Amino acid sequence: MREFKKMEVWQKSRRLTVAIYTLTDTFPSKERFRLTDQLCRAVVSIAANIAEGASRRSQADFYRFLEIALGSANEVECHLIIAHDLGYVDETLFISLNNDVNHTRATLLNYMKSVRS
Repeated sequence: MREFKKMEVWQKSRRLTVAIYTLTDTFPSKERFRLTDQLCRAVVSIAANIAEGASRRSQADFYRFLEIALGSANEVECHLIIAHDLGYVDETLFISLNNDVNHTRATLLNYMKSVRS
């Protein structure tokens, strides 16, 4: 079994989760069960799938969970763009958070390559 808490990719996804939760606290209350909920679920899914996959015995199973985490990272980026479009995220914060998403995704893709080989 892999120790997910020691994985750089999990640590990055954890930091991203905290940042996104902090951001969504500023969203209008009308978004609580809409964009806020979707964005928070997606960002938590990244870390959760890495952690769950780490418990799998086979590389193929682990890789599949990493693929799901990657899809969740893309979903976070999509929701973040929409939140920016709606004016819920200013330009500076959007750029910073989008960079965090991209770095997390890049780390995840590199990790997936190492698991695959």
